[in-house]
Amino acid sequence: MSTATASTGYRIQGATGEWEVVIGLEVHAQITASKAKLFSGAATAFGAEPNAQVSLIDAAMPGMLPVPNRECIRQAVRTGMALDAAINRWSRFDRKNYFYADLPQGYQISQLYHPLVGEGAIAIEPEGADEKTIGIERIHVEQDAGKLMHDQHPTRSYVDLNRSGVALMEIVSRPDMRSPAEAGAYLRKLRSILRYVGSCDGNMEEGSMRADVNVSVRKPGDEFGTRTETKNVNSVRFVMAAIEFEANRQVDVLESGGRIVQETRLFDPDKGETRSMRSKEDAHDYRYFPDPDLLPLELDDAFIAECRDSLPELPDAKRRRFETELGISAYNAAVLTAEVETARWFEALLAAGGDKVPAKAASNWVISDLFGALNRLGLSVEDSPVSPEQGAELLALVADGTLSGTLAKQVFEIMLETREDPAAIVEARGLKQTSDTGAIEAEIAKVLAANADKVEQYRGGKQALFGFFVGQTMKAMGGKANPQVVNELLKKALG
Repeated sequence: MSTATASTGYRIQGATGEWEVVIGLEVHAQITASKAKLFSGAATAFGAEPNAQVSLIDAAMPGMLPVPNRECIRQAVRTGMALDAAINRWSRFDRKNYFYADLPQGYQISQLYHPLVGEGAIAIEPEGADEKTIGIERIHVEQDAGKLMHDQHPTRSYVDLNRSGVALMEIVSRPDMRSPAEAGAYLRKLRSILRYVGSCDGNMEEGSMRADVNVSVRKPGDEFGTRTETKNVNSVRFVMAAIEFEANRQVDVLESGGRIVQETRLFDPDKGETRSMRSKEDAHDYRYFPDPDLLPLELDDAFIAECRDSLPELPDAKRRRFETELGISAYNAAVLTAEVETARWFEALLAAGGDKVPAKAASNWVISDLFGALNRLGLSVEDSPVSPEQGAELLALVADGTLSGTLAKQVFEIMLETREDPAAIVEARGLKQTSDTGAIEAEIAKVLAANADKVEQYRGGKQALFGFFVGQTMKAMGGKANPQVVNELLKKALG
């Protein structure tokens, strides 16, 4: 197997030299903001009993006519706007004809020739690399097929039509990605934008967002090679692994004198490899034609304006605002805006804290203390035992000197266990920081008397010992002394 090198970007080092990888993604995103399907009123909840969410339209009963779901169209338009894409005011549904057990109509209603959304772009920042723009070719709206279940019976396959007719956005990228890392960054950024907009929940493990991965290889600067398509990959990690394997496989085939066959492949996550599913050269003619049961979609100015006005602040804009207006570091701003739930939690914290909680200190606390605790407990920020309001109260107690940093950590651990408010914990357990100079001076005197040799060393020029005296004094005070007062009094006592 060939190995990747980072000499000039991402390259695969083969026996005949370097190879470049060319990647495009077709992402199927389920429109979850609507509780109904694309052309019927059937429910779309995940995990329902098989065939429990199937209307007469979904089952292709004779005489049933599809009616477009306005909310699905609206969400697709809003998504296109969030990707800075062209919105086509006139679009059309086509029939894609093929026969399979999970497609009762014998065709899928899709958009081939006149999609709802045209060209757009996404800016990505792969780890350790410069920002790059990935082109979006189009977004078209289509209905999903059902699902075949092969593991329910030893000799039969069962059909579940719950997904039949579910509204999908197919978001097709340009072949602009050149490494697994870029593809991963693109998919994460796209998922983030969809979740900010609210048009897709992005739950790849539930199948509501999945990617078809197009991969080819070429000598740097050559024409595009023959590509393969790996279908229905359902995690960012698996997309990156599929690209890695498939690109190396193609290099090995080409360098051994073979040729790449344009085909559809599947990714096996257990083995970390792709395998052939069917040849594209033998693919059926889908015989696309305009759906005779559906009029073209025509969007008026009021609908376009309503879609645009309903868009939230998107992750890139929010990140820039956090940096410029709140003075948060670029790293912290990127972390806090990567997921919409995190951004909402942080903004609720700032709103609750008002002028009492500095944004910079709040961002550091969320990323280090809160995220560290949530990771340890295996919880998401949505399931945090500590609310934004409680977090703001804790930070305000630090800001006004009631709690030291050490005491704040103790209080936070108690909050995680009990869900109590920090002020109540401080009061009940006597954890308030003290600035009583008399009490602190008395403990300092004891510390210096017990460490006379170190006092002599300090006064002889060993300044690093100052931290030792601070630590001993804080320990003697049970961590409740105001560190600033301790520092001032120690400097005075040590001369």
